[in-house]
Amino acid sequence: MNRYPIDMPNYTVSDFDYELPAGLIAQHPLPQRSAARLLDGSGAQPADRLVRDLPGLLRAGDVLVCNDTRVVRARLFGRKSSGGALELLVERVLADGSVAAHMRASRKPQAGSVLEMEGGFTARVLGRWPDAGGALFHLRFSDDAYALMHSHGHVPLPPYIERADDADDAARYQTVFARRPGAVAAPTASLHFDEPLLAAIDARGVQRVFITLHVGAGTFQPIKGERIEEHVMHSERYEVPPQTQQAIAAAKERGARIVAVGTTCVRALEAWAATGAASGDTALFITPGYPFGCVDALLTNFHLPRSTLLMLVAAFAGYDRVRALYAHALQQGYRFFSYGDAMWLRRAASG
Repeated sequence: MNRYPIDMPNYTVSDFDYELPAGLIAQHPLPQRSAARLLDGSGAQPADRLVRDLPGLLRAGDVLVCNDTRVVRARLFGRKSSGGALELLVERVLADGSVAAHMRASRKPQAGSVLEMEGGFTARVLGRWPDAGGALFHLRFSDDAYALMHSHGHVPLPPYIERADDADDAARYQTVFARRPGAVAAPTASLHFDEPLLAAIDARGVQRVFITLHVGAGTFQPIKGERIEEHVMHSERYEVPPQTQQAIAAAKERGARIVAVGTTCVRALEAWAATGAASGDTALFITPGYPFGCVDALLTNFHLPRSTLLMLVAAFAGYDRVRALYAHALQQGYRFFSYGDAMWLRRAASG
């Protein structure tokens, strides 16, 4: 699902641009997960808090939905038969054990080529993977893909983190409740949670449930051009398990809020609400004017300029409010993107 039957307000991609000083892009996580700053955008004026203050913004009976995807060590290095260096970023492991991957190389190898990968294994090029419009390569490794990535792969840090991954990233670019491997990018709002924060949320009387959405590299894909409606949204796998469906239905009946931790949860829940499909692939593109059917409140990090995630947040909380909150965050020196600070939002009355 990439479109919905509603007229989108007359925004262009430039309406979602902003100037970001490079020094505000967080290159490392804070020593404590819940010590990050939290910009509370739910009131008439922005309020500067800490993530550990989140329980005070929640209500007894709220349902807090988190993403239990696990980031795999999807970045792999190797060489072509000609000796030229290459880099793979595994987007997903397919049902038959083969993989679909992004490839960086001076000249792309042809189908049938065998790549010599660091760690002593090989990858045979089967061709292009058709489900991504030919942007990804279809490969088969010489052994189990997950095992090889675990042993020889690197943490796939986002492109705006300008350093190689290190031992700290193996733990910190992973949520404390990561369970189901398949993501190549972390659900970053969830990176703020630690055990003391979860305990405080539980003590508040909040019910915690999970969805799974395996975040793809397409989450960092820039929008080309100015016409939002021409953008082809990337697809990601998701699942809303029965216990989560039941908890949400019960909460709706009693008038409680559904609180999404991160845009990945919003995307999974709204795809389910719009289609009735509890699992599958979604290409849902949420922009201002979207008729939200599930989520009432959102914890989210700050997102890239001109990005689909910034458009989702503006659709959720209101374009003008989000612009004002970002201006406040920039003025106050908040840390941006994956290892950065967070924002608390309520759904705009108009959706």
